[in-house]
Amino acid sequence: MFLTRFQINPARRNARKLLSSPQTMHAAVRAAFAAAEDYATADTRTLWRLDTVGTATVYLYVVSPGRPDLTHLVEQAGWPTTESWVSRDYDGLLGSLRPGERWAFRLTANPAHSGRKTADAKETQRFGRLREHEQVEWLTSRAARHGFALATQQDGRPNVRLHGRQTQTFRRGMGNVTLTMATYDGILQVTDADALRRAMTGGIGHGKAYGCGLLTLAPAQAVA
Repeated sequence: MFLTRFQINPARRNARKLLSSPQTMHAAVRAAFAAAEDYATADTRTLWRLDTVGTATVYLYVVSPGRPDLTHLVEQAGWPTTESWVSRDYDGLLGSLRPGERWAFRLTANPAHSGRKTADAKETQRFGRLREHEQVEWLTSRAARHGFALATQQDGRPNVRLHGRQTQTFRRGMGNVTLTMATYDGILQVTDADALRRAMTGGIGHGKAYGCGLLTLAPAQAVA
């Protein structure tokens, strides 16, 4: 597995197009892999996330089975005269995880639940959880199955902060997709290292093709 970071130049027109449409960004990320097995395998898949630092710095993070070639993104939306992108081996970190460890984390996710729009509806639909406490509960309820527990603060509340909360609508084919998104920053404790590794390489929740589901870790004393 590889973890790649690419800095986007938001002043460029093509960059603004990518940043405004998860479908367009998904296609650009998919184009970075010539071989299908570098994009997805039976156990892992490519995940991506956009992180904004301050008001003008935007990074694209990609976790993938194979090493991506982002030349096309440099040409369309990057900084061609500076560092293009950095890919690092991810297996070392994944293999080092042990129960009991505490890590700072970041996750952009699609906190949603399935249900019927009306009592007599035949098919279920996915509805985004819009309130902040519901979004926190969404992650808390899934933590154990993904191999971690959220650390708690002195007041007993989960050590997690939400930002980037939005509902985004974009084109896909002939229709529209509406996606509720939230970014979680916090501290977690590893409870099942194998399950956490699967979450970090397979994603959490829905909307993985559109920038959701990527969980990354950093030393607990650092910012995720």
